[in-house]
Order: sequence, then structure tokens, then C-alpha cells
Amino acid sequence: MKYKTKSMIIGRKKGEEGSDTKPCFIALFDVNDPHKKAIVPKEIIDYEKVHKIVLKGFDVNYLLPGNDLVINDLTFIEVEKEGPHITIKGKQTK
Repeated sequence: MKYKTKSMIIGRKKGEEGSDTKPCFIALFDVNDPHKKAIVPKEIIDYEKVHKIVLKGFDVNYLLPGNDLVINDLTFIEVEKEGPHITIKGKQTK
């Protein structure tokens, strides 16, 4: 599915102990660096039982305190889920 967005945060949720899959989310925003601002995402995409997320062609920032990934300067992203794997690609203006 294709989404128009300026930035996204990808994060893992708590899941079942001992499982090799976890629930995760992709939060979409209309501004860069949303983690530095008190704003609500324009959309949140939730997934269950994810083993791996593949990011293709992005400049990524990893936030150590929260274990989240922030990707800024986006025009759009395309998200595809196949089995326990998610692939995200899109256009970044940076």
C-alpha cells in the first residue's frame, strides 16, 4: 500500500515471550523529527507477528532510548507484507 508522508517512526511492541515474531507499528507524520514534537501521528499502521522489516533506499536514524527508527524527508512510502516480513520502500528527498 502507498502512503504520502513526510516522516515515519517504526517501532516494536511487546509481544509473546520466546516468540521469534513481534507486533510492530509504522507511525506516519506530516513533519520531520516527530519524536521532538508533541504531535499525534496522522496515521498508525499496526502489524502482528512480524519477524523482519526490510528498508530499501532510506537514510535512517535509530533512537536508542526508545528502540525506534525515524526516517525523515519522505515524499511517500510503499509498504508490503509477505508472511512475517515487511518491506518498506519509497522516495526520500535527502
